[in-house]
Amino acid sequence: MHFDIIIQNGKVYLDGRFVETDIGIKNGNIEAITTLNNSTADKTIEAHGLHVLPGAIDSQVHFREPGLEHKEDLETGTKSALRGGITGVFEMPNTKPSTTTAEAIQDKVNRMKNRAWCDFSFYVGAATDNISQLPELEKMPGTCGVKIFMGSSTGSLLVPDDFHLEKVLKNGRRRVAIHAEDEYRLKERFHLAQESGSPVSHPIWRDEESALIATKRIVEISKRTYRPIHLLHVSSYQEMQFLKKQKDLVSKELITVECLPQYLTLHAPDCYERLGTLAQMNPPIRSKEHSEGLWKAIHDGTVDVLATDHAPHTLQEKQKPYPESPSGMPGVQTLLPIMLNHVHEGRISLEKLVELVCVNPAKIFGIKGRGFIKVGVPATLTIIDTKAEREITSDWLLSKCGWSPYEGMTVTGWPVGVLLKGMIAMWEDEIIGPTHGQALEFSEK
Repeated sequence: MHFDIIIQNGKVYLDGRFVETDIGIKNGNIEAITTLNNSTADKTIEAHGLHVLPGAIDSQVHFREPGLEHKEDLETGTKSALRGGITGVFEMPNTKPSTTTAEAIQDKVNRMKNRAWCDFSFYVGAATDNISQLPELEKMPGTCGVKIFMGSSTGSLLVPDDFHLEKVLKNGRRRVAIHAEDEYRLKERFHLAQESGSPVSHPIWRDEESALIATKRIVEISKRTYRPIHLLHVSSYQEMQFLKKQKDLVSKELITVECLPQYLTLHAPDCYERLGTLAQMNPPIRSKEHSEGLWKAIHDGTVDVLATDHAPHTLQEKQKPYPESPSGMPGVQTLLPIMLNHVHEGRISLEKLVELVCVNPAKIFGIKGRGFIKVGVPATLTIIDTKAEREITSDWLLSKCGWSPYEGMTVTGWPVGVLLKGMIAMWEDEIIGPTHGQALEFSEK
């Protein structure tokens, strides 16, 4: 049989384990998963020693377009994702204007035409003035769901009170993503940041109690309305303990949980002393005690998804005096290198990492044709080398912001290539055009 591409001798992720086999690709789809010694192909990829994964997904990124393109734009963001081995992204609504209307969603989808280097989807932001429209907005093509900011946002995107939170959860069906920090407690404690003037105080101002209060509130509303929620960037071990109990008592499907590589890799006060405001993000990077608690939540199954909250700002903006400095850091390009280094160090198995970055985002949000490798589905794949030792350098980074908190770090484990629907889109750091990214499609639940 003749194929467009054969990937041969790779360790392929099949039903939760790695199997050494070949993959035959034709017309953008996987046509065979077996030994293909007697077959021919237009192109053969020798993958001996490499691992072939279902396409990796970063389900929380901020690409800043429209309105803040000096920090990042849709083209540079997706190109950065692709070089990092990421095949699809969920982009957040806090742009200018905010993504709260059908027109704003369609505008973002239109902007991706011939500019998307990886697949994409957009969150619609919940606001106090668009609640009745959310059931229709969440189903628009190119939309992955609804996002709520309980704290740390501006204008109508901030939904801090239980009355409006419950109204949002009653309007629609798909899973709602939540930024859970209690706005009222943050306001009460802001003086701590102002009096300190140092980013070391960031996790003191935005303490674990601020996150836990908001998490408890939204979980109770979710249980009352039986609306599925996805808790973004959970940063404290107290939240993880609470969420584990709730998932065991109520439903593992009703409540899903995200963690970030930053929380598993960096810790306070060291990161603030070393990186200053470059380590500033919301919710904050906390102490090593919290980091260890998050690792425990990875291993006991409380954490469902790893994403990055890629939120770039220019170095000039980050160098403003704290707390005027903006919160957020880039991360989409370094998700796999950082986490593969944790695999190398024995903190997590490769199979578990694939579950958190490739399988579960697709399963939880219902992405069509993603999260598995099988005959008949599009050949969207991430290929990695778990033994490659590389340094994260500024000239490798493609984000417009131009920096990373991991710059200068040597890691073991690296993304080698990406296929998008049977087209080689990245190989050994080279971005291969033309742009192949398309809007992700979602199953209705």
